[in-house]
Amino acid sequence: MWGWVFVLPALTYFAVFSFYPIFNAFWLSLHTKNPLSLRPPRFVGLRNYLDLLDSATFWNSWKATGLFTLGTAIPLVVLSLLLATIIVSRLNFQRFFQLAFYAPAVIPSVVAAAVWLLLLDPRGVANQWVNFVLGLSGVDHKWLANPEMVRFSTTVVYLWEKLGFFTIIFIAGLGGIPQSVKEAAHVDGAGGWQLYRYVTLPLLKPTTLLVSVMAMIFCMRTFATQYLFTQAGAPRESINVVTLSIYTTGIRDLQLGLANAMSIVLLLVMLVLSLLQFRLSGRGES
Repeated sequence: MWGWVFVLPALTYFAVFSFYPIFNAFWLSLHTKNPLSLRPPRFVGLRNYLDLLDSATFWNSWKATGLFTLGTAIPLVVLSLLLATIIVSRLNFQRFFQLAFYAPAVIPSVVAAAVWLLLLDPRGVANQWVNFVLGLSGVDHKWLANPEMVRFSTTVVYLWEKLGFFTIIFIAGLGGIPQSVKEAAHVDGAGGWQLYRYVTLPLLKPTTLLVSVMAMIFCMRTFATQYLFTQAGAPRESINVVTLSIYTTGIRDLQLGLANAMSIVLLLVMLVLSLLQFRLSGRGES
């Protein structure tokens, strides 16, 4: 009984703020509803899902989401592991580097995107720095005007914002590896790279799985950066990710049923990909 008493607050929180919205979204996805109308929702069955199959905008949003996730999640995992390894290997200033890399993670996504809008302005620091490195003068690289550059810009912003967060997780994982195992490998003659390849990486597998799943989910749920960039005049098609398309469909076009159907599809895709990552990595071992 006391076990249920202690977990009741957490269960209540998830029931109210997670489970109920999911079931309510699924219920609304089977109806049509105009939020400005007092009429009750009208049941249409699976029509919203069938309409999505014929929607070019919906498929384009999945293309934009897929390209953003592949171009961001993989570098997030690799770079955060590399940074964590470098920071842990240092004898001095470990806390300073942890704080420096983690600082952007505490900044709200809207604020981060607003700051980068200033940096990526034609007169901003980004153009000046790239021109300085390449020996150019007065060249506008169109960070927020060219479709491909806009996609690249959103990736850069997200890497800057989330890299420190995942680096700290990897640092915690590296700190949890028993020192005795490393010492035994040294006694057996393992060098630096052999120790990292055959001891550190295998023991870091649970942390790598956690980071890869979280990075994938974070990238597929990205919204604030793309929304603010499009509001600033950036071309929409290349960064019209699923979450932005859901917002546009439900808030601007007032099609709540269709927007909730898109949300349910996004939830199912994230669930399937997460389960696939668990299976490929060996769920029992991790």
